[in-house]
Amino acid sequence: MDIRKRIGLRIKEYRTNLKLTQEALAFKAEVDKTYLNEVENGKRNVSVINLEKIIFALEITIRDFFNNEAFNGGAN
Repeated sequence: MDIRKRIGLRIKEYRTNLKLTQEALAFKAEVDKTYLNEVENGKRNVSVINLEKIIFALEITIRDFFNNEAFNGGAN
């Protein structure tokens, strides 16, 4: 699976667990809601700066975000 899709699915997983809308998370992360939608759907490359903003808005660590089988082994 493409890295953009894996990142998007991970963001969506955390966002839905927190019961946040895309709009609410985008506001909290200070990114545009359309941008967040495209990131979640794997249609856009997310910059490391914006990824950090989104992860922190999800109130998790970068380590926790990437500590998932989707990112182990680097298989596409």
